[in-house]
Amino acid sequence: MKADGVFEGGGVKAIAFIGAICCMEEKGYKWQRTAGTSAGSIIAALLSVGYSGKEIREIMFGNDYRDFLSKKIMKPVPFIMKVINFLFCKGVYDAFVIEKYVGELLAAKGKTKFKHICTNGMEKLKIIATDITKKDMLILPDDLKKYNIDPMEFEIAKAVRMSCTLPFFFKPYKLNHNSKTSFVLDGGILSNFPVWIFDVEGVPRWPTFGFRLKEEVPEDKLQYRKDILAFTSDIFDTMINKNEMRYIRNKDLVRTIFLPCNGVKTTEFNISYNKCKMLYSNGYKATENFIKNWDFHRYVASHRVKNKSKKI
Repeated sequence: MKADGVFEGGGVKAIAFIGAICCMEEKGYKWQRTAGTSAGSIIAALLSVGYSGKEIREIMFGNDYRDFLSKKIMKPVPFIMKVINFLFCKGVYDAFVIEKYVGELLAAKGKTKFKHICTNGMEKLKIIATDITKKDMLILPDDLKKYNIDPMEFEIAKAVRMSCTLPFFFKPYKLNHNSKTSFVLDGGILSNFPVWIFDVEGVPRWPTFGFRLKEEVPEDKLQYRKDILAFTSDIFDTMINKNEMRYIRNKDLVRTIFLPCNGVKTTEFNISYNKCKMLYSNGYKATENFIKNWDFHRYVASHRVKNKSKKI
């Protein structure tokens, strides 16, 4: 069975996506196109070049996520340096480490540029980022044409880095174009869950499934966090999750799989192995329950039947 997958942002919580992917693949689903924002873009990129859910599981479970905070994490950054970087560099850590990490994984499959995953004119991957200079959402690789950059020659890992640049946490990516510079940050600022990205008029040939990270934190677990970066992360999580959830349409809800995160934080880079297993298990079980009740033909009849004139 063919399917498209869209993965929202969520930092280390994205481990839950791996359980969901493994479940989908065991049920016989094969990915045609994938899209993602922030951490979801990492998952989407790996799937687009041919990684299976099991392969991604082996990779992600072997990670020390603190490494994503660049080599500085090996020697804790003094508070004063955090403040200086925060004020003058618009972020504390360098997201290049994410680009390097993803780039090496893509290179192992021999597919590092968008042209390597374009089949018969169909782009298999879409990544969301935010151009804060132009105050505009970027759909990569498509929107690179606006910057006089060849989309097909662009490195996938750079696009992932752009999408994963959490505001204030990571320094903005500088996209140079036409003797100008745009500062690019996390795609979640404008669209953390682009489940609409593969939609067309009429009846689709196969379903698009959205994968969201569900937050259910008991009131007695909620607490104010003093660290400036953790506090900033909480603000960002609140902004993107509350606002986007409010405007999800019913036709999107019925094709969205919600994966419980049990209070794991977006920037919990020191996540334990047991928590990784918990997120994986939550993703697998939630997806298994969803698939039991999913019917593509029923979805089409209920939400797409009014526009049958055009198929993809």
